[in-house]
Amino acid sequence: MEADINIIITSNIMMVSNNVLAIILTLSSAAAIGLMGGFALMKRMTLAGDVMSHITLPGIGLALVFNLNPLLGAATTLLLGAILIARLERYGAIATETAIGVIFTAAVAVGVLISPPEQLIEALFGGLGAMDLTTFVIGMIVTLVVIVALLKLRGKLLLSLFSPDLAVSTGVNVSRLNFVYLLLFSLTILLGLRFLGAILVGSLIITSGAIARQLTHNLQSFLSISVASSVLSVALGMFISNQYGSELGPTIVSVAAGVFVLSLLKKKW
Repeated sequence: MEADINIIITSNIMMVSNNVLAIILTLSSAAAIGLMGGFALMKRMTLAGDVMSHITLPGIGLALVFNLNPLLGAATTLLLGAILIARLERYGAIATETAIGVIFTAAVAVGVLISPPEQLIEALFGGLGAMDLTTFVIGMIVTLVVIVALLKLRGKLLLSLFSPDLAVSTGVNVSRLNFVYLLLFSLTILLGLRFLGAILVGSLIITSGAIARQLTHNLQSFLSISVASSVLSVALGMFISNQYGSELGPTIVSVAAGVFVLSLLKKKW
């Protein structure tokens, strides 16, 4: 009897611990998503987040079919998609969002066709769920890589955005910089896939940047507000989802949309 009680207590402790890790990683991922949202808006690539997230569907579908980690499949197709997009943009004289759009339509069709129907909803809309320590550590490393890299490349990204010729003249390899940005963009999407799903992860990238754009013109404040709005939306979304049993991904995006509507009432400073 005592042994059974100890097993139950240990099991409950592990469950709580895993849930805490999931919450910490989710909020940290939200910060990276918000920061990326700010840069995406400045680069006029907010819609690219919505489209690129769909590129993960074939990889997720194949991973589910072969009983592999869905994130591994998503990472593979995102990497291939980023490489293909970069090549189309560089050699095909195609704008980034146009190149993404060409790949996106085929990716959605293939992904839906090959994904097991019983697991398709979770792949599309995500969920919180518990996690093991390994997944947590890898997720936190990826989160830090995205945040640190974006902050380190901030000056070059802004220079290439506002004056590509000046960026080239100062020694910036714009093509390589854009490719690195696409890779970071892909990593950000991977971070959001677990709790938002392939359909909604791009929406948080779009909305967080849009909220910040409504509230300020100052660059430092803009990035900070974009991060804060993303984290706030995810935190409130998790709370509401837990309290009322609603789906996590749609709840978070609905909260973010509500914050955006409120931001329309605030004058920029």
